[in-house]
Amino acid sequence: MVKCQVVMDALERIAPRHLAEDWDNPGLLVGSPAREVSRVLVALDVSDLVVRQAIREGAEMIVAHHPLLFKPIKKIRTDEPLGHRLQLLLQHDIAVAAAHTNLDIARGGVNDVLAEAIGLGKLSSFVITSQDDDGRVESLGRIGSLPQPMTIRDFAEQVKKALPTKYVRFVDAGDRPVRKVALCSGAGAEFIAKAAAMGADAYVTGDVRYHDAQHAAELGMHVIDAGHFGTEFPVVQVLAERLREELSTKGHVEVVTDHKSQDFFTIA
Repeated sequence: MVKCQVVMDALERIAPRHLAEDWDNPGLLVGSPAREVSRVLVALDVSDLVVRQAIREGAEMIVAHHPLLFKPIKKIRTDEPLGHRLQLLLQHDIAVAAAHTNLDIARGGVNDVLAEAIGLGKLSSFVITSQDDDGRVESLGRIGSLPQPMTIRDFAEQVKKALPTKYVRFVDAGDRPVRKVALCSGAGAEFIAKAAAMGADAYVTGDVRYHDAQHAAELGMHVIDAGHFGTEFPVVQVLAERLREELSTKGHVEVVTDHKSQDFFTIA
């Protein structure tokens, strides 16, 4: 066993908290740093399904990408979903931590995993979030290139096959071949204009709205909406592997993954 704080220290090395956006809420959200941990469950969300898996498999800690607690809460109603989830976590003494935008931004984090999955190379920064005195830049998203140009339809098919999603939506902006691609995992439609300004032929993200798609078409840039779940869930396995490496010399602790969660959206 190791202390919960040892897991938090490992998570800090993987996705330093200082990288997180100011509005975010990463870190230890439920439980005590002194909690003894022998099994850690890594997940995208702290859903009812994930909490039940943690209880069933004896995990004393959940490490998720999305924070369970994001906005201040004024009451804990155990007859409502969040309150009931918190009740179960406290009853079973399960700690919960999150690495959110810090894991999006971190090297080897969500966006790098997404870029590798869909076949991009020669990656560089996209939406710069910080720059230190040595000129090291951190950013949300990535911009990279495909080995060979593709049609938007072929690239959309490649993205669909690479990610845990049954479908993707895409904006076909014409005959423009796809070579340079920008991406931002999760919900990144706000950066469509930036992707176009940086010369991207296509932009991959999730949660794209109608008028976002219209704007992309007007800019002459293809957009692929592969879903919030589809663009982020691949990091779960990678984060678990990195935690195993970080914890391998710290004591006996098993790292397992959420293996049943699926996108809430499906198609008829």
